[in-house]
Amino acid sequence: MATTEWGSIYKELGATPVINATGSVTMLGGSTPAPEVKEAMERAEGAYIPLMELEEKAGTAIANMVNVPAAYITSGAGSALTLATAACMAGDDDAKIQQLPDTTGMKNEVLIQERQRYWYDRCLELAGAKLVMFGNAGGTTRKDLEDAISPDTAAVHYYAVAQEPDPQALSLEDTIEIAHDKGVPVLVDAAGQIYPLDLFGSYVRMGADFQCTAAKYMSSPQSTGLAFGSEDMIRKLALQSFVSYEGRRIRGVGRPQKVDRQEMVGAVAAVRRWMTMNHEERLAETETKCRNMLDPLRGIAGVTVELIDNIIGHQPYGVTLEVNSSVTGISAHDVVDLLKAGDPPIWTRVREGDTGIVLHAFGLNEGEDKIVGQRIAALFRK
Repeated sequence: MATTEWGSIYKELGATPVINATGSVTMLGGSTPAPEVKEAMERAEGAYIPLMELEEKAGTAIANMVNVPAAYITSGAGSALTLATAACMAGDDDAKIQQLPDTTGMKNEVLIQERQRYWYDRCLELAGAKLVMFGNAGGTTRKDLEDAISPDTAAVHYYAVAQEPDPQALSLEDTIEIAHDKGVPVLVDAAGQIYPLDLFGSYVRMGADFQCTAAKYMSSPQSTGLAFGSEDMIRKLALQSFVSYEGRRIRGVGRPQKVDRQEMVGAVAAVRRWMTMNHEERLAETETKCRNMLDPLRGIAGVTVELIDNIIGHQPYGVTLEVNSSVTGISAHDVVDLLKAGDPPIWTRVREGDTGIVLHAFGLNEGEDKIVGQRIAALFRK
């Protein structure tokens, strides 16, 4: 932040750069590629290559590093969900691949627990699938899933969040057992489940047919994602992709979800970096940034701050800030709005249904952690 060059490329366009205290969120740009990733992408610019071959070779390299049967690079984790759903419905039948999103004559229902409905299940519907809920808001039983599976079931979807497991949801182990007993594949959204390293790819190793991961969390370009799965699932998923559309001249639904050669190579470099980096050092640096945000906020009347001690997944640590507006005179929502209105704007957010702000260090440049803490503290001193 000390340099006058900060954000200048955006300012030249008349756009306003922001300090990102929200974390790795799509609407703010998602990630900053690591130096190793940028170097790999620059090297990839020097030559062209058939992307069907590059997808295959890059996928094999990533699968070997993560210890899963097969992998494929997609245009974000959401793209992987769409392609996997299409694969479950159309398989390797070219006529069906080209018929999608019209699912006439195909199994087209994807089962999802009512407790696991979430913002990104929309990605499952984009290829023409119909979401069918099972269980209820109070919980899910084995029988709920057993009764929900029908001749129209194409797959069962599972939303995995290891850092916040839901004891009322049907477990993934039970889901896999029941679904596979009836010949139904299991898809897992594990977009942020990348640390500890034995968690990375673990759902496929448990027996799920597919899981997706957002490569942006590993300092790959935001527009890259990873599909892990059985060899058969990834082969069928690849048939839906943009490279199959062009290389095989079969018009799958994945054509708009393009990934360039530089991004593919960058994703490989990002996974290699993630699997070999010093994570203790990474976590220590993140904790320090979070404490730098937290320290100026201690002792303010009506404000309660705590360090989040989670290290699982893609966004370790963080700071929760609860505001008693009757004491402070401003609410947490006011804080969010005032920070956005400042110069430079600082973006944070209030969790849905909550009165508190959650701050994360993922998107903060050097020195911005201290600025965030000081700017928030100043709001309460006015």
